[in-house]
Amino acid sequence: MPLLEVRDLTAHYGASQALFGIDLAVEEGQFVTLVGRNGMGKSTTIRSIIGLMRSKQGSIRFAGEEIAGEPPHRVAQRGIGLVPEMRQIFPTLTVRENLVATAADRARRASPWTLERVHALFPRLAERATNLGANLSGGEQQMLAIGRALMTNPRLLILDEATEGLAPLVRVEIWRCLEALKDEGLAMIVVDKNIGALKRLADRHFVVEKGRVVWSGDSDALTAQPEVLQRYVGV
Repeated sequence: MPLLEVRDLTAHYGASQALFGIDLAVEEGQFVTLVGRNGMGKSTTIRSIIGLMRSKQGSIRFAGEEIAGEPPHRVAQRGIGLVPEMRQIFPTLTVRENLVATAADRARRASPWTLERVHALFPRLAERATNLGANLSGGEQQMLAIGRALMTNPRLLILDEATEGLAPLVRVEIWRCLEALKDEGLAMIVVDKNIGALKRLADRHFVVEKGRVVWSGDSDALTAQPEVLQRYVGV
């Protein structure tokens, strides 16, 4: 049984349909990507999974249980963590307060994510612990957004535009972090435009075009079919 299974998912913005029967699955410990041009439905798929959008039809099953229609806080409590596009940290809270504000270990893990573990992953956050979120650089805010999501001890971590707008050295740091999380066995869904990094780390890719999954496969298959990226991603 997949950890996450999405079947025939549709969604609308008012009268405009945005998703047309999305199908995807994520196994335990699997690194999965959503790939495609802007405006093709990647973020809408994520918003539907985490409950920020109500799907019109279809199934979203997590750990064997239906979660379609549940509010976002219930989805988070089930074990799905989100690193949203544009980070959306709390600007008037300190770095430490951002990290502990939503911290939880509902599964009582043997090695849960704690402040110490997050600081070990991102030492810069330890150095900036008393700084307000609004005073951080974009890269530091992204580290904080990832650390905040990890502090909820998720079974599945979703990152929407993982390195968008970040400096090259910060991007390297974020990819290093994601590789370490994969090595620990954390399941992830990642949206990003760095196809090279995604192909290096991902177990499976789902290419989204106009609200539909038009291709899926592993990195070897994606490399062997460059026309897929040329047609649907433009690289």
